Amino acid sequence: MPTFDIVSKTDMPEVDNAVQGALREISTRYDFKGSNCTIERTDEVIQLHADDDLKLRQVQELLRTYLVRRKVDPAALDFADPEKAGNNMLRQTVTVKQGVERELAQKIVKALKGAKLKTQVAIQGDELRVSGKKRDDLQAAIQFVKDMKIEQPLQYVNFRD
Repeated sequence: MPTFDIVSKTDMPEVDNAVQGALREISTRYDFKGSNCTIERTDEVIQLHADDDLKLRQVQELLRTYLVRRKVDPAALDFADPEKAGNNMLRQTVTVKQGVERELAQKIVKALKGAKLKTQVAIQGDELRVSGKKRDDLQAAIQFVKDMKIEQPLQYVNFRD
């Protein structure tokens, strides 16, 4: 019985490379001279520090640009609201999304069942397993999920006949 998995994984070494590239550009750009703008990553959390709102937006844009260059989808980032830090600085927490959240998984399962495709969907932790009798049914399920316009980047892996 053919199956495939729907997962959402972000390549963390590439995120590290993007952060390092953005930091390098911050240190050399003229408009950041004399500012205390930094980017720090610990596990799946990235901390952005900036002097003011304009510089914070520029740092966000730099981070997104370097992620795209490293072929990481910037939709995998969840930007929290900026908050005040010491010395009139702003701090923003950015979470890197890993895995398919339970609510999103249930939404995908409900949509696939409502589409009357001849597939079965099972939630397995932070991923979904889709199985069907024919390969064409699974390809139709992949296309259906892609057409749902989900804001989180999804990968379709482990396709087995």
